[in-house]
Amino acid sequence: MRGRSFPAVAALFLLLCLGCCLPTASAKKVDPHPEKPRVLFVPHDNRPISDEQTADTLRMMEWDIVVPPDDLLGGRGILGDPEAVWAWLEQEAPTAHIAVVSTDTLLYGSLVGSRKHAYPIEEIEARLARFAAFKAQHPKLRLYAFGSVMRTPRSAEASGGEEPSYYAHYGSDIFRFTALTDKQETDGLTRREKKEYAFLQRLIPEAAIEDWLARRNKNFHASARLIDLTRAGTFQYLALGRDDNAPYSQTHMESRKLAAIGEDLGVARFQAMAGIDEFALMMLTRAVNDWTRTVPFVYVKYNWGRGGSTVPSYSDETISDTIKAHVMATGGLLVTSPKNADFVLCVNTNPNGKTYEANDRANDGKPHEGTKYFVDLVAESVAAGPTCVADIAFANGADNALMEALKARDLLFQLRAYAGWNTATNSTGFVLCQGMLSAKMEPEAYDQLLLRRYLDDWVYQANIRGVVARQLGWFRASGAYSSLDERREAAAFRATKLMQRFCEDNLPPFPDLPYLTVTFPWNRMFEARFSFPRPFNYQEYKARHAAP
Repeated sequence: MRGRSFPAVAALFLLLCLGCCLPTASAKKVDPHPEKPRVLFVPHDNRPISDEQTADTLRMMEWDIVVPPDDLLGGRGILGDPEAVWAWLEQEAPTAHIAVVSTDTLLYGSLVGSRKHAYPIEEIEARLARFAAFKAQHPKLRLYAFGSVMRTPRSAEASGGEEPSYYAHYGSDIFRFTALTDKQETDGLTRREKKEYAFLQRLIPEAAIEDWLARRNKNFHASARLIDLTRAGTFQYLALGRDDNAPYSQTHMESRKLAAIGEDLGVARFQAMAGIDEFALMMLTRAVNDWTRTVPFVYVKYNWGRGGSTVPSYSDETISDTIKAHVMATGGLLVTSPKNADFVLCVNTNPNGKTYEANDRANDGKPHEGTKYFVDLVAESVAAGPTCVADIAFANGADNALMEALKARDLLFQLRAYAGWNTATNSTGFVLCQGMLSAKMEPEAYDQLLLRRYLDDWVYQANIRGVVARQLGWFRASGAYSSLDERREAAAFRATKLMQRFCEDNLPPFPDLPYLTVTFPWNRMFEARFSFPRPFNYQEYKARHAAP
């Protein structure tokens, strides 16, 4: 014991013994089943709807949901960093109970990255193996995954600049070529179609179609491996979505084949479905329902006419089939009577079965065929119990006639949930989830979610977006709808002022309306972010303005 006195050594020995018994930060115990668990959420990019608006749904339930920093996720022109997101996920996992992850982000960097990446198959395989290793390291963590079957836009314009550069010249031809390939496998081609198919093979540059199909083949292989991982128990649930497709397309063909590969798993563990942007919230909702052992009962009502038989734009199946798949994926159950339902989903379709664009002149706010019938249906349902509205008569924005009628009959904030954004499948999946989860929220919480959707889907997408787009030429400097650039700040200022005015005329007053601001995080007009200092509380507003 040279150099130390006996008391000093004894004291050191005692401290060491006590240290072995004291808990350390790394040994901190995590409650295995708290009432409100910690959730890790990896979105497929940092668009407001994909990221914060989806996560906010769980925040309104006061659940602890954690998202990677924005700079790790894919953005406009930034494909994302899979390795950085994996590192974040592995760092956060020890204190989490649930993880809901985008496989596109963890394999390719983002949803857009899945369409443009140049990763070799060996690198993709290594990341696929990482899922199994991650689950083995955290066996008690409930892992839910969602990914995309690479889309097939009808044209360069429809792609929004999110495909490789050659799509600007040959997008329509590539779409048609793959549509005929799909039809050839399922129904066969007519003589005329065979000639068209041969012509397109000569027309499209060989390098372009080889690049496009090579990436698709790697992605298809990865999706098949994700199904294998689900079969092995890595994922609680796997959802693969097909967005921007058609009844005949490469996307439809690949999804059909993936569904067959995973058929043995059953819909309780895997589905290949129409849609994609709503899948994050669907898997979060599935996780909540599993955790709380809840099976929400849903009854669906359609507008008159084609109703559930409507095949919306950007989809390859009837909306009734899509809703059925979405309900099963979220852990709910369709019921045949509204009396047995936890809530009723009213679906606003056009009687003729067609889906128009929200910026069409026809979306002028005047009642059209089916408006009065549908609003009566909503009013009757609201009087009977919790009601949600999926507004899919128009794509990429609300039906102005419907919104005017709901406002006139004071129904806007008597709903549990509403959605009318992007594609029909995006809207139906999103509103189903917020309707299911509203039962676990206070009224002021789902009112905030309603206000967010009204600001985005009705005020901005169906009205202000088109006005500002037409006024872009008024602003000095350069910039366009899809790349605002130097006009970005001026466009945001103009959109803010127009939205404030629209809200004053159409929505109940909320204290921070003068501070509402609009920004364009992706440097284009299609996505907008809305912020104001304090949340809107409709229940408080209603109490203040109640008749004495």
